[in-house]
Amino acid sequence: MVADGGLSPTNPFRTQKLDIRAAASESEDCLFLNVFTPGISTSPLERKPVVIFIHGGGYQEGNALFVNGQDLVREAGRGVVAVAIQYRLGVFGFLAGSQVKAGGVLNAGLLDQEFAFRWVQEHITKFGGDPNKVTIWGQSAGAGSVLQHVIAHDGKTSPPLFRGAITSSSFVPPQYNYDDPIHETLYNEVVSQTNCASSTDTLNCLRGVDVASLQVTNVNISASALFGTFIFVPVVDGTFITQRATQALKQRKINGNALLSITNSLEGFIFINESQISTASDYISQLFPHFGTPEITKATALYADMGNPFSQAVAIMGEAIFTCPTYLLLRAFAWSFKGEFAIPPAHHADDIQYYFPSMTSTGFPAYNNTAFVKAFSGSFLDFAMSLTPNVKWDPSNLTPLWKPWAAGEAEMLFNKTEDGEPVVQPIKTSSALLQRCAFWESVSALSGQ
Repeated sequence: MVADGGLSPTNPFRTQKLDIRAAASESEDCLFLNVFTPGISTSPLERKPVVIFIHGGGYQEGNALFVNGQDLVREAGRGVVAVAIQYRLGVFGFLAGSQVKAGGVLNAGLLDQEFAFRWVQEHITKFGGDPNKVTIWGQSAGAGSVLQHVIAHDGKTSPPLFRGAITSSSFVPPQYNYDDPIHETLYNEVVSQTNCASSTDTLNCLRGVDVASLQVTNVNISASALFGTFIFVPVVDGTFITQRATQALKQRKINGNALLSITNSLEGFIFINESQISTASDYISQLFPHFGTPEITKATALYADMGNPFSQAVAIMGEAIFTCPTYLLLRAFAWSFKGEFAIPPAHHADDIQYYFPSMTSTGFPAYNNTAFVKAFSGSFLDFAMSLTPNVKWDPSNLTPLWKPWAAGEAEMLFNKTEDGEPVVQPIKTSSALLQRCAFWESVSALSGQ
């Protein structure tokens, strides 16, 4: 698709709806990608950096059809080629267990993504893109996917498939070994609900189950999970992912040369059902079933002064699953940048509308301030083009000098004043937050992270 250009007088990025989305439907034929180009040049000297976007949805839902890459092309001043990819989800993409290891493929959804990356390497020049200047970018589970590709193959993916990585709210749930009792139980439940329990080859039996029945099983099992959590997620498979994220990142076994990560101020809020929270310790024991009394007691104490049990649970979910893994990722790269999105209420996914305004009903973000939108979304695309948010294609971008995170734990805050004026300024990572993150890192063998 050739991206539309032009600016709106009230917002720097005019949006154009994708007609294809109105006709979107579920199908077993789901593996596709969309390419958005500002124009196709045959000259290698005019090839543009490439942004591959991976949608979120807890590895359970989501659709690349709703990712309008035209937004990214416009926000980059027509300086990038954008690619949106689809991958298998839920039981179709992330069923694990020893039977799957022996007779199938683990982490199929991640392998779908890697296949799309390799397609880009082979074909993106036909669309005016430069395969040597690829940045992978994801939101939520898409950002979690980016993390998985950063640590894939022990950080030795060959040939390299990307040079830059962007994560928007990295989703890093417990990632156990493929044969952990939790995954064996899930596999057996899938087998039971699809009437394959009596088969001598349960995996082969599952292959014969029609898609509609598998989807019903997928939904039923996923609905039984703790509110705000997802069941079918990546595992340590021994080949593509050889160890937990914390282990790989601490050893700096990474792919890619540079990282930009953003988190929202209140990541955990939408994942907590207040009516189901009795105590913080009870919530922790459900979120991390391998924790023992010492871990639960320490975690509870760390969050005891954060209000009522609901507020404590919001902080625990946000920091343990999203924010703290992001700092591990930042530390693994010698060249990394950290941002904080704080436009109220700054819940998980509130930032999406600022780089994909066409996803909104109006075509504009809630805080429709030209200077803010240009600074926020522009920083992502500046990074994709030059591996730093400090080389701006648009000199009117108000983002000040953005220091690497390693330079004194520096972050860039994106917020607004009570009067509605944009706030884009450097801040320092909270030392208290980093102390809590150190705890989550210390128990990662039990949390599966």
